[in-house]
Amino acid sequence: MTGGNESCTAGPTPMSYLTCLTYILEEWTGVEDIGDYLSYAFYIVWLFFPLVVVFVLPGVIIVLFYVSILWLHIYKRKNEIKEAYFHDSWIGAREMLATLWDGHGRIWHGYELHGVENIPQGPGLIVFYHGATPVDYIYFAARLNIMTKRCCRAVADHFVFRLPGFKMLLEVLGVIPGPKEACVRTLENGHLLAIAPGGVREALFGDEMYTILWSDRKGFAQVAIDAKVPIIPMFTQNVREGFRTLGGIKILRSLYERTRLPVVPLYGGFPVKLRTFIGEPIPYEPNMTAEELAAKTKAAVQALIEKHQKIPGNIFRALMERFQTQKKED
Repeated sequence: MTGGNESCTAGPTPMSYLTCLTYILEEWTGVEDIGDYLSYAFYIVWLFFPLVVVFVLPGVIIVLFYVSILWLHIYKRKNEIKEAYFHDSWIGAREMLATLWDGHGRIWHGYELHGVENIPQGPGLIVFYHGATPVDYIYFAARLNIMTKRCCRAVADHFVFRLPGFKMLLEVLGVIPGPKEACVRTLENGHLLAIAPGGVREALFGDEMYTILWSDRKGFAQVAIDAKVPIIPMFTQNVREGFRTLGGIKILRSLYERTRLPVVPLYGGFPVKLRTFIGEPIPYEPNMTAEELAAKTKAAVQALIEKHQKIPGNIFRALMERFQTQKKED
């Protein structure tokens, strides 16, 4: 090996480092023209690198989820004695998780939260547009916890509760699968509750046009009426550019409609700019029907989309917005 290195630097015209490395590998392996193989290998890596990045980045979010779960198990082990003396022994754990996720949002997405003053001091139902993942809601809940020390509960699809290891995380964060009675009870107990009426269907089959896919759902409106609380509309700018799905493939849509399993692959994890905007609350009115309140809420969320989102969404533009300052009128 030493002799090969000396031969590379010897003579009136020394070889470049890459040429020298190729020469050494040829002597070591006995393979002629190994440089051609290396060039082909580098080309393949360069060709598929963007594809690998696109599908590997979402794994970072999964890793963060399981880091959160691991932390909760450690926290529970260290605080078993204190549980008998505190009304809520998970306060410290929630604050730690809020710091973890808020840090990720700040670093990776330059996350911003606007309109916190629109959230009432008492209970309220936060209704938001569902992106391909609920990561924007997680950032919102984390920032809200840090700013106001309030924990926002949420309604999630039943399949989330079947994910391995997620039981403790969901319990600590106050995530519930419903039904309506549980939602009303949560609000009557004075908590904030968040729900995305579009659910998994909107998450998987929404696109860069940001069309609201709520169908004729009005159960969330009935919950607000029964609990006599205001509805607070919410939308996150560029949420579709951070993560996208292959929901445009018809066979995947058909498979979901038959099985109700989220079998549509997603890709992305791009460090686009994310800004969450909270609109003015829609107050409780005893004479308003669930249909009317649902329509009013949908119009409020649509208004936030039209005001704060450039349509169609564009990943490159959303990336460039990391370097732009927010306008004062927003």
